[in-house]
Amino acid sequence: MSTQTVNALAYGRLLANVQPRAIKDQSEYDRLVNEVGRLMERGERKLTAEETSLLEVLSILIEEFDREHYKLPASKPHQFLAFLLEQRGLKPRDLWPVLGSKSRVSEILSGKRAISKAQAKKLASFFHVPVGLFI
Repeated sequence: MSTQTVNALAYGRLLANVQPRAIKDQSEYDRLVNEVGRLMERGERKLTAEETSLLEVLSILIEEFDREHYKLPASKPHQFLAFLLEQRGLKPRDLWPVLGSKSRVSEILSGKRAISKAQAKKLASFFHVPVGLFI
């Protein structure tokens, strides 16, 4: 994030040109995403302080729309664990040293056994994700 001083006049011209506002529909979302893409293509180091400020505002608007309209469905810890294995190209046997045994890994992945807090901490460390995903 830049510590440069924002020129109010230059920033005002940018705002007038882009006209960012709360996103109410997909066309507005697409328009602002395209604007972010245009700014990002230039590269962070080449942006003026005013463009950096605009990028921050647009990012906040887009994130809020995403949060409201593209909620991830809640998944059970064992389903999330299976997803992580698949996404990282790992096999259940890769979890044997983490969880203790082949049978324990099998029971957890099938949903027959819950993930304990201690196991959740080990899995979070192994996958470099928040522990809450496994609880």
